[in-house]
Amino acid sequence: MDGIISLLGLVSLCLEGVDPQGVYAPPSVRIVHSGHACNVEEERYSERVYTIREGETLELTCLVTGHPRPQIRWTKTAGSASDRFQDSSVFNETLHIAQIQRHQGGRYYCKAENGLGSPAIKSIRVDVYYLDPPIVTVHQSIGEAKEQFYYERTVFLRCVANSNPPVRYSWHRGREVLSQGSDKGVEIYEPFFTQGETKILKLKNLRPKDYANYSCVASVRNVCGIPDTSVIFTLTNKTASPAIKLLVEDPIVVNPGQTVALVCITTAGEPPPTLTWTSGGGAALPQKSQVKDGTLTLRDISSDEAGLYSCVASNNVGNPAKKSTTIIVRALKKGRFWITPDPYHNDDNIQIGREVKISCQVEATPPEELVFGWLKNGRTLRSSERMVITQTDPDVSPGTTNLDIIDLKFTDFGTYTCVASLKHGGIPEISIDVNISSTTVPPLFFPFLVPPSLAVPRGRSPLVAREGDTVDLECVVTGKPKPILLWTRADREAPMPDGSAQMESYDGVLRVANVSREMSGQYRCQTSQYNGFNVKPREAVVELIVQYPPTVEPTYMEIRQGLGRAVSMSCRVLRAHPSRVLRYEWRLGSKPLQSGHFDTRDETEYSIRALAQENYGEYVCEIVNEAGAGRCVFNVTAKAYAPEFYYDTYSPIWQNRPRVYGFKLQWTQMNPDAVDRIVAYRLGIRQTGQQRWWEQEIPVEAPIRKGELLTYNLTELIRPEAYEVRLTPITHFGEGDSTVRIVTYSAPINPHLREFHCSFEEEPICLFTQDKNDDFDWTRHSAATRDTKYTPNTGPSGDRTGSKQGFYMYIETSRPRKMGDRARLVSPIFNVAPKSPYGLSNPPAYCFSFYYHMYGKHIGTLNAFLKQKGQSASADSPVWTLTGNQGDRWRQAKVSIHPTASFQVAFEGVRGPGIEGDIAIDDVILEEGECPNTPPTPEESKAPASDVHIWLLVITMAMTLLRGQR
Repeated sequence: MDGIISLLGLVSLCLEGVDPQGVYAPPSVRIVHSGHACNVEEERYSERVYTIREGETLELTCLVTGHPRPQIRWTKTAGSASDRFQDSSVFNETLHIAQIQRHQGGRYYCKAENGLGSPAIKSIRVDVYYLDPPIVTVHQSIGEAKEQFYYERTVFLRCVANSNPPVRYSWHRGREVLSQGSDKGVEIYEPFFTQGETKILKLKNLRPKDYANYSCVASVRNVCGIPDTSVIFTLTNKTASPAIKLLVEDPIVVNPGQTVALVCITTAGEPPPTLTWTSGGGAALPQKSQVKDGTLTLRDISSDEAGLYSCVASNNVGNPAKKSTTIIVRALKKGRFWITPDPYHNDDNIQIGREVKISCQVEATPPEELVFGWLKNGRTLRSSERMVITQTDPDVSPGTTNLDIIDLKFTDFGTYTCVASLKHGGIPEISIDVNISSTTVPPLFFPFLVPPSLAVPRGRSPLVAREGDTVDLECVVTGKPKPILLWTRADREAPMPDGSAQMESYDGVLRVANVSREMSGQYRCQTSQYNGFNVKPREAVVELIVQYPPTVEPTYMEIRQGLGRAVSMSCRVLRAHPSRVLRYEWRLGSKPLQSGHFDTRDETEYSIRALAQENYGEYVCEIVNEAGAGRCVFNVTAKAYAPEFYYDTYSPIWQNRPRVYGFKLQWTQMNPDAVDRIVAYRLGIRQTGQQRWWEQEIPVEAPIRKGELLTYNLTELIRPEAYEVRLTPITHFGEGDSTVRIVTYSAPINPHLREFHCSFEEEPICLFTQDKNDDFDWTRHSAATRDTKYTPNTGPSGDRTGSKQGFYMYIETSRPRKMGDRARLVSPIFNVAPKSPYGLSNPPAYCFSFYYHMYGKHIGTLNAFLKQKGQSASADSPVWTLTGNQGDRWRQAKVSIHPTASFQVAFEGVRGPGIEGDIAIDDVILEEGECPNTPPTPEESKAPASDVHIWLLVITMAMTLLRGQR
């Protein structure tokens, strides 16, 4: 029993660190910059600030890790960034803004998500620097001056310039620099209420020498290379604020189509004022207007161009002068009438002996010029005791005239005409006719003046239509004169089909094209007051019922399943009208499978117990009602999902010969167990821009596990060409979905510290250098190119990933090396970030990690040092050290470092007592932040661990223990 307990403990130890998700990982994000940055610094609370000059190009790159490859989106100040820069940049790794403007400054966020864990978000604040030319304005002290505004008066010169960062001002009088206290007659100060944004020069009781040229120089201390700017103002005893005069009437009344000239002249001001014209409340002038020498010309004027126009004169002395005038464009429009029966009788009919009123209304501009006239049968009608002509109070009903016929008689039959015109002519009159006919008149009732009535024709409500049809909603209206009908929704507050609140109809019919299910409901038709009787509106209701085919789910679904497995498909009805569904039918292609009728259920299902080759294809479930059919489509296939390229490979490029390079292609398989086992991958590769693909198959010997990282080395790639790589999984069913990526050659550079990873694959070895004061050097090597006469029983058989082609650094301990000899490898110099403006009492932390291989009976010591600026690496104080044989495997070391100045890291290998003492290092990484305390992972071994190998080991040990107990 004790043996079994020990075995279980060993099993637990073996499985520790095995990640069932493999290399799948949630996203992480870093933002790096390029382009024309003036400065990038860390402020309080570790806020990253990117400073750039207005007009330069901003480039921010979002470096992401995580598998599957995260999707990236840029936003600004917690909102969409697409309204501030090109949409194509929003979803790219690099955010590119050419000729950045000041309003584009702010906080930018990079968000990355791949469906695992929470999205990763990082931000950086972009500060746009600029300096506008300054403007000098001159003001007089309290107390009005006479003719010479600034003779023996106190004067204020105010200088203003828009800038970021805040501007500093300096004043000069001629060539003399003015400063506080340098002249008793001069004061320079920054008023508290301006918050330092302006600088005011005060000249007290002007003296003759104060009449001079004054220059204001605005400066931002040459940040971002922004030069100083200045402006000159000449102060004389004639300096005066502007005054103007308009040589036009106010208001100006014109007819449409005329040309209007507004003349504005200056009557005072030194320096000579500048004249500008504005429209309305400062709006832009009409497009066809012209301004020349203070005269605004409006040609072919229209009613839309009527309104207030202002002339403004400014010379930066005192307040600007402003004069305004109003242009009125004469017009008549919208003539209409209505008839009001005798208000003293509760009867809507027009009868002999009673009063009747005919009202006429017109919109006129200007309203005071409106003149009405009435005609009867073409002859002028004047107001009398029985024919009373009045005009309604403009405050109650503007532009309205009334004809009251008292005690209606047969002799009043005829055509009454309301004529509207403007006093001074030039505008066409508006005439409105009302006919009172004497044809077939009963003794006491007039059919020519019949109150309206409204009804819905039989069979026209409810009205049933199918979605997409064109329908006519109809109300029959009678009455003389025949009124206009207004249509609205009666059952709920919703817009009419054209989007408006109401629609008009002159013949009682409302035509609605392409009806939809949302248009079902009740519609109200109602008589309008105008061009009809001024009586209580008549109304009726028409009900519209829109039928539509069943809405089903899913409309489309792809089902991937391997041979011999079960599949079940379900099609569900969400809504339909009529809701009674007649039948359903399942088909595979054109082959009928199953049909029937619904009872109380709202879904139907089709199942296959074991998929055969002939069961693959497109399944359609069609559900039918009176209005049509809804379809669920299922595509059942055994195609494998697409592979997912792994982009987080450290230093995937290596170089064996000068003209060619290699690339370590890595990927995982999406849902490998969804279909039959993948037996191979078809690899296609071609140079970018070429048409021809070179293809080969990569066999897969064992089943692929979810998250398992697969590797294939691409060799003989020509420098510096880029290649398009296509990978397609193959099963017994056939080819699956493909994935394409671009492989790009990148020359070795010294990257920013936040992204320093070095795998020694390139000859420059990431700008590491050999220490000139040590005993011998480190050597760059790979197992594929290693000398066949190498020392046995020491050194690695491949790089950290197990690749024979991959490179690493090692110390060769064969003769003439002797015990205690040291070899040092020194990194490039890194600058400390963040730069805190509050000192380095809390220095930043970095995680320094690397892989080491120390195998052999004569292994000496491996030391790692932190060498800071102004210091030397001390042999007595390494940040990490290890001595002796550690076995034939790669292991990872991690140590947190806290530099307070620019620094380097150095590796020191010390030879042991014999030749079997080779020490190797690989994959050196420097990252921001403390090192996480994570347990060892299977990646630390010489080859990736396999669940199969672990369980074989467990089973073997269990058998051995059981035999021993027997």
